[in-house]
Amino acid sequence: MRRTRLTDFPCPIARGLDEVGEWWSLLILRDAMLGLTRFDEFQRSIGLATNMLTRRLQALVEAGLLEKRPYQERPLRHGYHLTDKGRDFLPVLIAMADWGGRWLLPDGAFRLVDRETGLPVEPVLVDRNSGEPIRPDRLRPELTIPEKDETE
Repeated sequence: MRRTRLTDFPCPIARGLDEVGEWWSLLILRDAMLGLTRFDEFQRSIGLATNMLTRRLQALVEAGLLEKRPYQERPLRHGYHLTDKGRDFLPVLIAMADWGGRWLLPDGAFRLVDRETGLPVEPVLVDRNSGEPIRPDRLRPELTIPEKDETE
């Protein structure tokens, strides 16, 4: 069965899901954020079959979230490194981890901790312009799609 493509939807959430919406992709990005770069590291961490992992890594490279870089010549082996686009996905993963830890695990089973201080991190989504926490009651989505030039 073919998966419905969401690339033509005007919604940025739908388009984002089209790029990274498969759960294996999210786990690969999680591991890449934690510093994993090699195929065998991803496989050991996630436990995904090699053919599926190959496809997922290739899809993330094609989407521009990861880039392949050789780390060994003979035999040729590549590492998978986050691009700027991939690193910009970190807040999404942090929000998912915070939500999952709060609602899907027993109390106290998971927390994010600052590496330097050892103190718990409490993620908050903040408006870059005002510095204020973002609340749903203050949001209004606005989408502007440029119209196609009829001469094209």
